[in-house]
Amino acid sequence: MTSTDSVYSSIQSHDGEIPQPGGRWKLFLYSAIGAFVFFLPVTYQDKRSIPLDHMVTMVREGIPAAVPWIIFALAVYGTVRSFTSGAFKESALQAVFAVLNIVGAVISFLMVIDALPWVLGDEDLVPFLWNSIAIPVGLIVPIGGAFLAFLIGFGLLEFVGVLMQPIMRPLWKTPGRSAIDAVASFVGSYSLGILVTDRVYQKGGYTGREAAIIATGFSTVSAAFMVIVAKQLDLMKVWGTYFIVTLIVTFVVTAITVRIPPLRTIPDEYFADAHPDPEKPVEGSRIKNAWREAMLALQRAPSLWESIWANLRDGVRMAAAIVPSIMSVGLIGLLLARFTPIFEWIGYLFYPFAWVVQLPEPVLAGKGAAMGIAEMFLPATAVAGSDSMVLKFVIGVVAVSAIIFFSALVPCILATKIPVKLTHLVIIWFERVALTILIATPIAHLLF
Repeated sequence: MTSTDSVYSSIQSHDGEIPQPGGRWKLFLYSAIGAFVFFLPVTYQDKRSIPLDHMVTMVREGIPAAVPWIIFALAVYGTVRSFTSGAFKESALQAVFAVLNIVGAVISFLMVIDALPWVLGDEDLVPFLWNSIAIPVGLIVPIGGAFLAFLIGFGLLEFVGVLMQPIMRPLWKTPGRSAIDAVASFVGSYSLGILVTDRVYQKGGYTGREAAIIATGFSTVSAAFMVIVAKQLDLMKVWGTYFIVTLIVTFVVTAITVRIPPLRTIPDEYFADAHPDPEKPVEGSRIKNAWREAMLALQRAPSLWESIWANLRDGVRMAAAIVPSIMSVGLIGLLLARFTPIFEWIGYLFYPFAWVVQLPEPVLAGKGAAMGIAEMFLPATAVAGSDSMVLKFVIGVVAVSAIIFFSALVPCILATKIPVKLTHLVIIWFERVALTILIATPIAHLLF
């Protein structure tokens, strides 16, 4: 059973007695291991970070000559797969991204053999993308994917999801079952969350508006991606605070965007070919129901090694899809930032919001935030050299809370049946960035 299948099954309604599967200790032990790997900072070689980050460092230091070729292989695999899977036929935008993947693979090869032409070899262009983003992503996503099995495969996800259900409808206007989607995205990946959301929508579990809210409001990048942003902005020393604040701000922003256009105007109707399956209210003890769902998940869980392999495979595929996009869309973004004023122009739209909350260097903040529409890692690159920890912290939150970016999430959403248009996504992106600046900046001022 894949991660998507497991989460989808958890969202379905379950009734009856609480199952009593063997090995209930797995829920506690495996969840503790997963929480340790992703969230508990430890010191290694005088560097304090989470274990997942240390593992990536060990790999880079252990096989330094092989790592570039591994990342190049991922770029080639992702490029080939974008054609063999037929994804390029789904829309004109998907076809464009398939071509950009070819560009990304070629750029990756030129980087590996040290043959970059023109200004591409400048340290703040391709070498920066390669060393600071592509290599960390190419390593941390598969490794993080393998350890993700401990968090989402043995009942913790389901237990937390049920406990969160009472607040979903009042705050975010979505069914309680969407809590599992939200948690799956934050600890897993946006692609997992979107796949599950689309599947539930087509089965009649969500209306079109609910599916759109979930896809654009909860489909964040995973904790593994957040590590890369935090490292770029020197935020690993406050990793726990950064993670928690980002989670809270992201969900607060979503609670606001669901109440304004365009999300508010999307028809609240079920998928045309689906049999509507509105959620039934939970009866009895919520803790008991949460435990039932956890036990059901544990009952259908594969062996640990099967789960690790499935999640590692998904992680490799995701990394392969992202690396060539980083090296093409990311490079285009950096070239536009260097040779054109386009991001400065877009950034001026955010200047008033930054000025109101006294965000340091508001022009730079606006430019950095604007670059996020191309690739979610680019805002961090724009402000990494700043001396202001307030600015770095806010932009670090913006990079995640904005959710929408063209290099990966936009084509992922548009490839589904979820009734969201490209214009909707751009407007929602702007709303989310502006709101995040307004909410995160006062918090950052209190912290630094």
